[in-house]
Amino acid sequence: AGRRTRNNPCPWKKKKKKKTDEQINLKGVNGSTTATLVQPDVDDVDYGSADKPRGRLLYSLDYNTQSSELTVGVKEATELRAMDIGGTSDPYVKLYVLPNKSKTFETKVFRKTLNPTFNEQFKFQVLQAELNESTLVMQVYDFNRFSKHDIMGELRLQLSAVDWNHVIEEWKDLNEASKFEQENLGDICFSLRYVPTASKLTVVILEAKNLKKMDTGGFSDPFVKVQLILDKKKWKKKKTSVKKKTLNPYFNESFTFDVSFDQIQKVQVVISVWDHDKISKNDAIGKIYLGCDATGNQLRHWADMLSNPRRPVAQWHSLLSTEQVDSTLALKHSVKIPFTNKTF
Repeated sequence: AGRRTRNNPCPWKKKKKKKTDEQINLKGVNGSTTATLVQPDVDDVDYGSADKPRGRLLYSLDYNTQSSELTVGVKEATELRAMDIGGTSDPYVKLYVLPNKSKTFETKVFRKTLNPTFNEQFKFQVLQAELNESTLVMQVYDFNRFSKHDIMGELRLQLSAVDWNHVIEEWKDLNEASKFEQENLGDICFSLRYVPTASKLTVVILEAKNLKKMDTGGFSDPFVKVQLILDKKKWKKKKTSVKKKTLNPYFNESFTFDVSFDQIQKVQVVISVWDHDKISKNDAIGKIYLGCDATGNQLRHWADMLSNPRRPVAQWHSLLSTEQVDSTLALKHSVKIPFTNKTF
C-alpha cells in the first residue's frame, strides 16, 4: 500500500525504519522534480543537547485591562539552529496561552534563514483574574512539508511575573522544548486538488500516524470525515472507511466535491479523525480546518492548492483539539458577511 507512484502523493508509508537521508522523488506531489530529504520524527530529534544554544527570540507584551486583551508581538529571532542538511532552517513561531489553550496562532514561515524577522502581532482574550495563573508559550519550529515539523526551542513566560505598567519588549534565549504538557493527538496526511475549469475540489485522505489511543486495549478504530462549511452551514460531508485497531491507519481514499471558483474562496474544509464505536457515540480524536481564513500550515496548504491548479498538493498536519477548532470556527462565523446571490 505504501509504494511510491505518481498517484500516491504521500509516498513514504512506513514499513521499516528508513535511513533519515533517503531521497524521495516527489514528482506527482506538486509537479516539480525536486527531491527532498526525509526528516526524522520530532521524537528522534536529539533532545539531550540542551546545553547547545538554540537561538534567541525578540518579543513584546502588552495587556489592556479594559478589553481583557493580551497582545503578543513576535518580532524576530536570531542564531537559530540549522535543522536542514543545507545548514539552514525554515522557521516559524507557534504561540498559545496555558492552561486554557483555546487559541493557537502561528507566524508565517521564513525560508532558509536562521535570523528571521517576523513582525507579527497576536491577540488573546485573558481575563485579568486569570493572568496570574497563565503561561504564554512561544515555540520555534522548523517547517517540513513532508514530515513532522521539528521543534527548535521555546519560551515559557509566567504572566504573573510581568510588570504590566509598560509595554515589554525584550530578547530571551530559547530553551529546550518541554514535553510534559503537550497532548499529541496525532498527524494526518492528505492531498488537495482544485480544478477551476471543472469546479472540482478533490481531497485524498492518505494516512494518519501516532493517533491518540481511545480504546481500553491501547488502540483506536479510526476513520476520517471531510466536511465542507459554507455560509455558516454544514454544506457537504463524506467519510472514509473504518480501520480496525490501529493508531497508524492507511486510507488512500479520494473524495470529490463540486465547488465553484466563487465558493472556493469562502468555503471551509474541516478534516476530523474519529474513533469508531459500535456501542456508544463515536469519539473525535482531533481535527483541523482549511480555507482562505485559516492560519499557519493549513492556510499555507490551501494557498499552495490554489496556486497549483489541477495538481494534487500533499502535506502532513498535526491534529488540534475539537474544542479549539470548533471555537475558532464559531468566531470566524460571527464576523462573516452573509453571501448574496446564492447559487447552491
